[in-house]
Amino acid sequence: MLYLAIKALISGIIIAAVSEIAKRSPGFGALVASLPLVSVLGMIWLWRDTHDRVGMAAHAHATFWFVLPSLPMFLLIPALLNRGAPFWIALVVSCLLTIALYGAMIWLAPRIGLRL
Repeated sequence: MLYLAIKALISGIIIAAVSEIAKRSPGFGALVASLPLVSVLGMIWLWRDTHDRVGMAAHAHATFWFVLPSLPMFLLIPALLNRGAPFWIALVVSCLLTIALYGAMIWLAPRIGLRL
């Protein structure tokens, strides 16, 4: 239980740090947010828990492919905000697009030979 609490605390600190940094410098906050810290921490926790090379390789491979459908979200949000959309609408629409693109990736991956 302590291990789970430590993982949650470290992950929470990263999220809080990103939001605080972004208040002072949106660009630097975006840089820190774009770092694959969550992925790296996830891989560290997974490795510590399993020491499974095959599973780790599969996880890293799938992470790469699942990053791709999330990228349009970061273009749609500013496009909607710049056109006057309220933040929450822009966020929800962007999240729905991302969910649809994840679904498309899950559908498409086996058809092009990817194992996710």
